[in-house]
Amino acid sequence: MEHFECHNLYDTFFPFWKDLDPHSKALLCTNTHAVSYKRGTLVHDGNNCTGVIVVKTGCLRVYLMPEQGREITLYRLFPGDICMLSASCVLQSITFDVAVSAEEDSSCYLVNGKTFAEVSETNLTMKNFALETAVARFSDVMWAMQQILFMSFDKRLAIFLWDEIAKNGSDSITMTHEQIARYMGSAREVVSRMIKYFVAEGIIETSRGGIKVIDRSKLKALAF
Repeated sequence: MEHFECHNLYDTFFPFWKDLDPHSKALLCTNTHAVSYKRGTLVHDGNNCTGVIVVKTGCLRVYLMPEQGREITLYRLFPGDICMLSASCVLQSITFDVAVSAEEDSSCYLVNGKTFAEVSETNLTMKNFALETAVARFSDVMWAMQQILFMSFDKRLAIFLWDEIAKNGSDSITMTHEQIARYMGSAREVVSRMIKYFVAEGIIETSRGGIKVIDRSKLKALAF
């Protein structure tokens, strides 16, 4: 990566940058690259030390992919977010694996995981940053688990739809029942039945293009 772009990236997103010696800075810059992912691309399969990802544009989805069972979406990464769980060699004390895929066409910066781990071994501020960034995401992980284990499905779906319209800034959601089921860790048939119920209650309407929320107050009351 070019000198100016690299220093701007690290100055903006990594507070430990000012504490690094010139050699460490040069090593990180040499092993940091701009990458692009098409929608649907598997960015990290959960098994390898892909590296530290900084999202520039687009959106990435972080999820559990059990050997048997359905995917469970844990959280999403938007521009300015950093993914540490894709760099398992940096956080060896975290033993569960997650997968990362591009939910939209996305541009990111990728820091080589082994290089990041090597430099962090000599800089406590950098190592603490990596750990704190990962730990901060565990509240999102626990929230996802809480919904699956303890919430009724109608409430879970209402929360999901509310979050989507808040994120999009629009009452329209361009997702299929299959996509919603994958994000929620459920079966398409279950999602379809609940969407049919929401339609009957006058909360949403459906079309071939997706779903439109027609009564925000009812949806909000069910979600919260």
